[in-house]
Amino acid sequence: MKIYFTTIDGKSKGMYALLSVLAVIAAAGMYATYAMFSQGHYITGMNNQIPWGLPIVVAIYCIGLSAGSLVLSALSAVFGQKEFKPFARIAVFVAALLLVGSLLSIILDWGRPDRVMLPFLYLNPRSIFSWNGFLYSSYIFICIVYLWAMFTGRDAWIKPMGIIAVIWAVGVHSGTGAIFGFINARELYHSPLASPTFVTAALSSGTALMILILVSTFKATGRFLDNRLIIGLAKLLGPFILVVLYFVIVEYVVRLYTPSTYEPTSFVLFGGNIYTYIFWVGLILIGSIIPCIILFNPLTKNSVPWIMFASLLVVIGVFCERLIFVLPGQVFPLNLFPDMEMTSDFMDGVITWYQVSLPEIAQGLGILSIVAILYIIGLKLFALLPSEARHLEHEL
Repeated sequence: MKIYFTTIDGKSKGMYALLSVLAVIAAAGMYATYAMFSQGHYITGMNNQIPWGLPIVVAIYCIGLSAGSLVLSALSAVFGQKEFKPFARIAVFVAALLLVGSLLSIILDWGRPDRVMLPFLYLNPRSIFSWNGFLYSSYIFICIVYLWAMFTGRDAWIKPMGIIAVIWAVGVHSGTGAIFGFINARELYHSPLASPTFVTAALSSGTALMILILVSTFKATGRFLDNRLIIGLAKLLGPFILVVLYFVIVEYVVRLYTPSTYEPTSFVLFGGNIYTYIFWVGLILIGSIIPCIILFNPLTKNSVPWIMFASLLVVIGVFCERLIFVLPGQVFPLNLFPDMEMTSDFMDGVITWYQVSLPEIAQGLGILSIVAILYIIGLKLFALLPSEARHLEHEL
């Protein structure tokens, strides 16, 4: 079946209204960024004990969404699932945009965005941060070359680039997980399961996001989308959720069993604090159990509206997983002197609480709005969207 990719007209009142709303949110985010840069990070919820706040959560969340989207783009070229070929271009484009959004969140959180080139000028092979600078920049380059091969019809390039894209996406998100997993000093960070957990969460959240984007985009542009293609993606999403849940269970069971990590783990799971609710309600219930019930229930698993609802819950749940991964590891104090009580004027040994501030929320929403604006502009400028997406059984 020949697939025809075209640009969108994008001149409707609804489109202009959407772009206007996104522009206002983006402007608010940029103003919040300017305020944080000019006044200092003291206006945020971050402090000396909590240097990684919501901007880092948004950054690693977008990296995961990007990696999952990029793997999804290779389903037809690499994994032989030709029915998903109509989604390949848009998935690569979304992957590149999300990584740009992630890098924006990281750079703007530095406080010194003018030093953006330093990680490339001073490579430290023993620093995972240094390696990630190389991984992220080359990731965007791979996306560009991959899209170029699709646009120009160079079929001999598409499969090799798809294989490289999958390997690089796994490497990028493994490296992101390693940033935390390699930190031996913090009990809730250090773990050999950090990288694989990040990768599986990326697959689930990336697939869920692409389902939401595809259904919404095809509906908004009036193009035909075969429901069986979305149902096929949902069949992948269900197992991805179960794998993430398995890794999370193993991680926390091991930490509860280990004496050195029992106390901080109990703080998260049974402490009755905000992180306890985010874990059990946000990650486990909303992000895992309810979507699995929907996606494996014969009454709902073939319904696109139910699949979209489950996908939305997964996107929310993985964001909760990122919150749980980043924040409690800093909130709970370092165990510098085991089996000893420690007090000092610098709040050492004391649980520190972090409250997300309005500037952080505005900045995060602003960055996501910029990504959305670039996505819409991309649909207008480039032939990313097929005129229709039909199941292969229609080809006679």
